[in-house]
Amino acid sequence: MPYDSKIHHRRSIRLRHHDYIAGVYFFTLVAYQRECLFGSVVDEVMQLNDWGRIVAEEWARTPAVRANIELDSFVIMPNHVHGIVWINCGGDRQEVVPDQMGAPDVFAAEPGPRKHSLGAFIGGFKAGVTKRINTLRGMPGGPVWQRNYYEHVIRNETELARAREYIETNPLRWVIDKENPNS
Repeated sequence: MPYDSKIHHRRSIRLRHHDYIAGVYFFTLVAYQRECLFGSVVDEVMQLNDWGRIVAEEWARTPAVRANIELDSFVIMPNHVHGIVWINCGGDRQEVVPDQMGAPDVFAAEPGPRKHSLGAFIGGFKAGVTKRINTLRGMPGGPVWQRNYYEHVIRNETELARAREYIETNPLRWVIDKENPNS
């Protein structure tokens, strides 16, 4: 079936007037078909496999590749990852800022994520991981991630502390996690 924008339009789950550039963001990326691609949790500790180590390496090299991104908490789970990133326009880490509302609607009409935005970071991160994993498994073009991602704009220090705790304790909750195919 050929592409028809009236039928195939995907509704955005992003905040309508938020620019997703300067700010602090919690995100979740899920592996394709929720497969446990990145390792396993053993005795409440995540044990990375080769593909999980690729995810960790790509996370660690992010600031060298994207100067506007500062890393915060991050965890790799068997079939998903959670992280917090600070996106800075001026390069200096700022206090947690309230929503950057009021971005011009003109950006909504542009295809793809805006340069230096959360979407651009996520796209680049997912692409880097996918390319390296597919090289390792000999499957060029094979899917590693589900489409899209979950994000939350962190608006204050309380939300930041809550997100950090959630990330740090995620392996402890794996046995009851809804993403765990065995729970």
